[in-house]
Amino acid sequence: MQSEFNLIKEYFTRPSKNADLGVGDDAALVSASPGHQLAISTDMSVAGTHFFNDFPPYFIGWKSLAVNISDMAAMGASPKWATLAIAIPDTDKAWLSEFSRGFFACADAFNVSLIGGDTTRGPLNISVQIMGEVPNGQALRRDGAKSGDEIWVSGSLGGAALAVHKIQKNTLDAKKPSDQSLVEKLQHPQPRINLGLALRGIAHSAIDLSDGLIADLGHILESSQLGATIDWSKIPHFDSAPENLSVETIQTFALTGGDDYELCFTAPSNRHSDIINIGKSLDIPLSQVGTIKANEGLIVLDDKNNPISIKGTGYDHFK
Repeated sequence: MQSEFNLIKEYFTRPSKNADLGVGDDAALVSASPGHQLAISTDMSVAGTHFFNDFPPYFIGWKSLAVNISDMAAMGASPKWATLAIAIPDTDKAWLSEFSRGFFACADAFNVSLIGGDTTRGPLNISVQIMGEVPNGQALRRDGAKSGDEIWVSGSLGGAALAVHKIQKNTLDAKKPSDQSLVEKLQHPQPRINLGLALRGIAHSAIDLSDGLIADLGHILESSQLGATIDWSKIPHFDSAPENLSVETIQTFALTGGDDYELCFTAPSNRHSDIINIGKSLDIPLSQVGTIKANEGLIVLDDKNNPISIKGTGYDHFK
C-alpha cells in the first residue's frame, strides 16, 4: 500500500494560490482581507449515506467540496480555502486519481485552494472544511428574516431526491435525457456563489437547500422566530412529465427532498424587481414562493388556497 505521505503528495498537493503556506507543514497559514470576517463551515460525506458506493469518483470529489461551497453562498461569502480529511479502504490509484480530479475541478471553478487535511485507512469517509470571507457585518444569516419578507428560491427543487428514489428502485434509465438531468442534479451540484454575493445588502436571511425546503426554511423561521406561508403553485420543481407521478409524490420530492443545493432567501417586497434583475443578470431562475408571517408556523397552500398535508419535513441523519 502507498504511504500516507506519498498519497498526499501525489493526489492532493499543488501550489496554494490564496494561502501564505499550504499543504506540507504542520498547519496552513492564511491572511484574511482587511475589513472582512472569516466564514467557516464543515460537511462530512459518508459512503452509503451521502453518496452511493458505485458513484463515479470524479463526482464524489466534486460534490464533497461543492456542498461546502454552497454554505459559503448561503452566507454571502467568497470561498477561499479548504481542508480535506479522507478515510479510504485502500489506495486504489484509479479511484484516487478521479476523486482528486473532481475535487480540484470544483476548487478551480470557485477559486478555492486546498491548504491541508489528513488521510487515513478506513471505511470511505470524506470531511471538508471550507473557509471564506465576507465584509464585516454583511453576512447573510438565518436569523435576519422579517415579517412581510418575500421568500425566494433559486433553480428547481426535488430533482436530486427523485434521482435517489429512482436509483434505489432500480428504475433509472441512464440513456433517457430526463434521467440524465436528474443524475446531473444529484452528482454535480452547482453552488450559487454569485447569487449569494449579489444578495448582500438585499436579502434579510438565507440558507442553502441541503435537507429540503420545508426543513431548511424551517431553520430560518426558528432562528428568526417567525412563520411563513408557501404557495405550492409557485414552487419550481423538476419536470414531472416523463415520470407519471402523483401530485402528492411530486410535492414530497420538491418540498422535502434534499441535495438540491439551491438557495432559499428572504427579502423585503420593495426589492422584488432588484431580485428579478439579479436572476436575469446571472442567468439563474429565481422564484418568489411565499411570504414571511409574524405568527409562528409554516403553511403550504395549494392552488385553491387550501393547506397541503406533507409527509415528513426533510432529511434528518438521526431519524
